[in-house]
Amino acid sequence: MSAIASPADLKQAWSALRAAEPDMYARNMAQRLNVSEGELVACRVGDRVTRLKDEDFGEVFRDLRAVGRVMVLTRNDSCVHEKKGWFEGVHLNKTMGPIVGGAIDLRVFLTHFKHGFAVIEEGHGQQRESLQFFDADGTAVHKVFRLEQTDGPAWEQLVARHTADDQAPGMAVQPVEDPLPRVQDDDAVDAKALQDGWRAMGYGPHEFYGLLKRLRTTRLQALHVVGSEFARRASDDAVERLLHDVARRGLPIMVFTGSPGLVQIHSGPVHTIKPMGPWINVLDEDFNLHLRLDQVAETWIVKKPTADGPVTSLELYDAQGGQIVQFFGQRLPGRPEIPAWTALADSLAAAEPVPA
Repeated sequence: MSAIASPADLKQAWSALRAAEPDMYARNMAQRLNVSEGELVACRVGDRVTRLKDEDFGEVFRDLRAVGRVMVLTRNDSCVHEKKGWFEGVHLNKTMGPIVGGAIDLRVFLTHFKHGFAVIEEGHGQQRESLQFFDADGTAVHKVFRLEQTDGPAWEQLVARHTADDQAPGMAVQPVEDPLPRVQDDDAVDAKALQDGWRAMGYGPHEFYGLLKRLRTTRLQALHVVGSEFARRASDDAVERLLHDVARRGLPIMVFTGSPGLVQIHSGPVHTIKPMGPWINVLDEDFNLHLRLDQVAETWIVKKPTADGPVTSLELYDAQGGQIVQFFGQRLPGRPEIPAWTALADSLAAAEPVPA
């Protein structure tokens, strides 16, 4: 339940906070006001915010193919993933599917797209237009931003086509059930069943998710239990070493960041790595990553079997066990992992404790 009683009261509180701190990001404003980010957007419907029809947000993605170059943004509490490009292959059914074929590479789970808005707002010295999508509890799932190169008339036609009849301010929020309720203790996970199932994977992400669900364990708990054949702790500075190393060597990588309803992927090299306070950032022309190092609780080197050989990832988790970001070596289907990536990832393992 929101701490602020009505959309009008929330809008007034938002306006006052924005006047006091004009460059504060929406997510931080929502936290300050003790509401969801979705509620903070919905309270302004009718004032440069337009509610979108919720019948099939997949149609919005299909229509985005006509607008040209945009920036897509997916984030969680500890990582922001921004990618510029074009929407090309949109392969969505009513519930899920990939968007592939160009720089924008997404895995979409439409059951988490409950609310959508077209938003015009001022911030950081400029006006920005975006499409913003939220889960039932008001958590931001995905955002698409208009750029200078975006086809303006096509963008406006998309918004007009998908504008909902109901333009009353406000949004009712509901809790979202955890899709992977974990058993209470690592010792309660069937380690042999986990190892056997892991070893038998193809690998397809759906297989891994099915294995976790069957054994009632989360991703992080599975890493604790499965054993060093498949998962090893990485050093505390692993992600910094990785980013600086791949940038120096021009080694192409894949960077996966997820929200509750979408995984956004960068594929290719990274070039400009800049630490800023608790953040480490990739600041390239078409790809930005902003990662809060102080919120990384555990870092793991993970191996999963495929028909093309093992695939190795570096995976970061927060203190609540949520996955923050995954790094892979870039590879094409049907080809093995780049040996240079495997060697780099393996070199990031934490030192083994010395026996007493």
